Amino acid sequence: MSFMHLCFYSAFTLSALGLAFHRTHLISALLCLESMMLSMYVALTMWPIQTQTTSSTIIPILMLTFSACEAGTGLALLVASTRTHGSDHLQNFNLLQC
Repeated sequence: MSFMHLCFYSAFTLSALGLAFHRTHLISALLCLESMMLSMYVALTMWPIQTQTTSSTIIPILMLTFSACEAGTGLALLVASTRTHGSDHLQNFNLLQC
């Protein structure tokens, strides 16, 4: 395993651990999701360079597009939940209540 692979795997793992253990605010959960997507994007972008292929792939661009859509949706949910509940603490949200 090269140093670059170790960096990508550790960034993704640290982001997943941050999402699992630090779930007090919605914004911290969204930042962990974004860092996971960023590490996956960088890994997919560097993959053709590592395999020494000359063809360009569209997968990193699609992933970046979906990541931007996910960020916009997450921020819209953050604003809506802050307006209705008064804060972005995840403990205040009751998912079973309509």
